[in-house]
Amino acid sequence: MDVLQVILQILLGITSLLLTLLILLHKGRGGGLSDMFGGGMSSGLSSSGVAERNLNRFTIVLGCTWGVVIIGLGLIMRFTTGGNS
Repeated sequence: MDVLQVILQILLGITSLLLTLLILLHKGRGGGLSDMFGGGMSSGLSSSGVAERNLNRFTIVLGCTWGVVIIGLGLIMRFTTGGNS
């Protein structure tokens, strides 16, 4: 179980960093912090609809993977510590 726990922890770190990066790549919807950093300005280099949809899909899949890894780590930690609650 120790090897599985280490693999899941490494996977959690990688998915956390990638998820943060993907969320920051999303186009701002106007208002809020995105305007403060220049996201509210219209640009000729804005992503196309297909690219934005693919980014959304990849972010959702990575978010679900991150959630499964969190649950897996929680279950491993719960059941390997003897179940003291």
